[in-house]
Amino acid sequence: MLDKKSLSERDICTKFITPAIVKAGWDANTQFLEEVSFTDGKIYIRGKLHSRGQAKRADYILYYKPNIPIAIVEAKDNARQVLEALLDKYADEGIENIESFKVLNVIPFTDFGSRIEIVDEIFGGKKKYLEAVTGLETELYKIA
Repeated sequence: MLDKKSLSERDICTKFITPAIVKAGWDANTQFLEEVSFTDGKIYIRGKLHSRGQAKRADYILYYKPNIPIAIVEAKDNARQVLEALLDKYADEGIENIESFKVLNVIPFTDFGSRIEIVDEIFGGKKKYLEAVTGLETELYKIA
């Protein structure tokens, strides 16, 4: 059996999401696209100079009819999902709890595995986990 925690985002798309979309009855030739840009990117203007920012991309776009998109599907790796759950926790309880390993013992973190599995297998060890959390805190303080 495959260990989803060790798969890349693209592997997850190929092995799980695409087959699930097809199994649900979506036609791969006419009803969905993979790895597609859905904006041209933000336009930046400075005086007479202009440039375009990076285009937004989606892992999948599902179409009701040609040129009528109805859904965007995004695959995420587990580390990103854990960090997003930490952001939600921060929004609810404040940043002082975000560094505590105890937070990994409650839902939704238990969905990713035990605290040890999250730290060691998803992030590659305590040091890398703490670096990711510190980076998240730094970004939060920039916004605040």
